[in-house]
Amino acid sequence: MIPVSKPLLGKKEKEAVWRVLESGILAQGPRVAEFEKRFAEYIRVKYAVATSSGTTALHLALLAHGIKKGDEVITTPFTFIASSNAILYCGAKPVFVDIGEDFNINPDLIEKKITKKTKAILPVHLFGYPADMVKIMKIAKKYHLAVIEDCCQAHGASIFGKKVGSFGTGCFSFYPTKNMTTGEGGMITTNNKQIAERAKLLRNHGMKIRYYHDVLGFNFRMTDIAAAIGLEQLKKLEKFNKKRIGNANYLNKNIKTKGIILPKVKIGYRHVFHQYTIRVTPQCPKSREELIRILNDNGIGSAIYYPLPVYHQKPYVRLSCKNRFPVTEKCTREVLSIPVHPSLTKRDLNKIVSVLNNL
Repeated sequence: MIPVSKPLLGKKEKEAVWRVLESGILAQGPRVAEFEKRFAEYIRVKYAVATSSGTTALHLALLAHGIKKGDEVITTPFTFIASSNAILYCGAKPVFVDIGEDFNINPDLIEKKITKKTKAILPVHLFGYPADMVKIMKIAKKYHLAVIEDCCQAHGASIFGKKVGSFGTGCFSFYPTKNMTTGEGGMITTNNKQIAERAKLLRNHGMKIRYYHDVLGFNFRMTDIAAAIGLEQLKKLEKFNKKRIGNANYLNKNIKTKGIILPKVKIGYRHVFHQYTIRVTPQCPKSREELIRILNDNGIGSAIYYPLPVYHQKPYVRLSCKNRFPVTEKCTREVLSIPVHPSLTKRDLNKIVSVLNNL
């Protein structure tokens, strides 16, 4: 089976973990501090704050910006639920805006949803493709709103050379399926010293001085074991991304099936293809469900990201979201992700192309 995603861990990561085990410093320590420094350099921001997951990174970033009960945060309904959950954790309300054909929040629809309660915009760079941060930042500046970027699927993605996570406050995940991994883990990136210090305070039970707690905080720390893996993965990230981009370009060039819409990348945008997501339209010779079965029968993994919009998930029914989101609804019926990860061989790619072109 060619899996739809696969972490790539090698000898360097194993050696790095062993060195941490031998040191006896297993929790947050010097490896975490070094990982924060290196990741900030990679994103080209002043500060990075390591956390226990991408979800806790989002939660802390919102809290650090002062998001609280009664506030509203504009975000996308077509994403993994963590983006909206983090808003609910703060007692705030997610306000959904429909997506564009690129699967990301449509910036042209944002201003209509801004109210006196709106305090932030939380775009998601879905599947590794940057949201339109130029337009989003202009809107945020006009209305004095914070911007928290969900970069959990977009390590190394950029717009005209400026990396995602450096426009607003960035939040990254290092879950095993991501473009780089620490097993579990997250990172907040920012150029704002106050935001970084607040996030560090909140992630460690509100302590600046050990056992003296200034505020109610959390245990959202990253371990040195995870950071050691992250440091080695970060060294490989550009190689991984270039391989993903190359694989995606090959698929785009060679898949010719009628009714399948392939990913498109605007000039100046760098798509790092966390997922290679196609759309199976009614014009395709096979339905999406039939295509999944055919792929599986031929040893090719696939997955639907995401089959249900956030506003239809059970925890969100109480929000009584009555607005229509036609592009989101259409995408939930059509999207299908197929393998694009760095470990694919030319033979794997040819097999994927052959199966799709012979429907």
